[in-house]
Amino acid sequence: MLTKDEAQKLAEKILSYSKFPECEISIDGNEDAFVRFANNGLTTSGLVRQQQISISSTKDRKTGNTSFNQIDDKSLRDAVARSEEMAEIALPNEEHVPSLPPQHYPEIDRLDPATASARSPELIVHARNVIDAARSKSLVAAGFVQRSARASAIASKTGLFGYSASADSSLTATVRTAAGDGSGWASQPAIRFAEMDSSGVARRAVEKCLASRGAKRIEPGKYTVVMEPAAVAALVGYFGFALNARAAEEGRSFLSKDGGGTRVGEKMFPDIINLRSDPTITSIPARPWGFDRLPVQAVTWIDAGVVTSLRYDRFWAMQKGRQPSPPDANMILDGQPNAIDDLIAATDRGLLITHFWYIRFVNPKTMQLTGLTRDGLLLIENGKITGPVMNLRFNESPVRLLQNAKMLGRPERVQEDEVSDDLLVPPLQATEFTFSSVSDAV
Repeated sequence: MLTKDEAQKLAEKILSYSKFPECEISIDGNEDAFVRFANNGLTTSGLVRQQQISISSTKDRKTGNTSFNQIDDKSLRDAVARSEEMAEIALPNEEHVPSLPPQHYPEIDRLDPATASARSPELIVHARNVIDAARSKSLVAAGFVQRSARASAIASKTGLFGYSASADSSLTATVRTAAGDGSGWASQPAIRFAEMDSSGVARRAVEKCLASRGAKRIEPGKYTVVMEPAAVAALVGYFGFALNARAAEEGRSFLSKDGGGTRVGEKMFPDIINLRSDPTITSIPARPWGFDRLPVQAVTWIDAGVVTSLRYDRFWAMQKGRQPSPPDANMILDGQPNAIDDLIAATDRGLLITHFWYIRFVNPKTMQLTGLTRDGLLLIENGKITGPVMNLRFNESPVRLLQNAKMLGRPERVQEDEVSDDLLVPPLQATEFTFSSVSDAV
């Protein structure tokens, strides 16, 4: 991994080869250590190091892009020339915006040295904890434990330069019965590997597996649901796509107003709903810049149920005569001081959802999604869990989910790879959640 000084020197060398008015580069390097386990045994141990440099050269609004992974002088010079050759034959981009001048990026501490240096011996300990917990109950465990260390840098001919280094880790475990009639799942991300609680992850997965055996069929329909944080994150993460100002102003979003305009300033959700981004939150610190290289800042998107902000990228902000918005560095749904048991106790009849699988869009404008429950769907009656039920397919929108939210718990960090790397969300109780069919899968 390149240090800040090494990355800056490499960036300056690449830019020195540029002949075009605009040249932007990104430098990314990562080292990932991981251990896979399945059928109560270790299956794979690996250490992967990768690096990639991306170059964008622009002249007369025509841009050429190239990516490569060699840092010798000839490779750097050839890559710059290749990007310029591609720009010469490209069509003009009518939405091109000039490179940013130097920016002040916040200092965000995301690098724990012990996490960045962890290797297989440390990772295997956590895999073993899950395996031993499963074996003690005659169950079968599979999962993945990993840690990553990453360094990123951006630079341009305007003098802009940014550098960020980070480390992270996570454990995911699935525990199933030998007969295949029960399945439980749990996971934990940890900025500091020393805080990984694999015994707790194993306990939750084992308990959910045992509780899911002998599932009974129930009819699809509308149910009150209590969602664990992983299930909440899988849906709320889609708000990262939905807060786009251009889509709202062009009538392509649930935030579009009939007849034109947006719903900013309207109260669309209950008072308990507060959605925001904050790069300084220690459990989910963000990279100092976003997609368009603007510095990250704290932003409130929904305040006490009122939509307060939309994201204006640099092009759309120029079109509308506005300042561009800070990037959504992460996504935080604030909670309430309730345990998940409190949410269950407040439910007369409903379903406890562990997490979802294979979520896809049905209607992008309304944010309607479809997907399946997995690894533990439990019936709640009179404030208590009374038994497992067969998995269900849902057809529902995260917008309606938050509109129907009645209670929240304490937020937890969740990694949800399909929609966002980092979310901080609570467990949630909501009414009128729509299930469309029964799934035979366990």
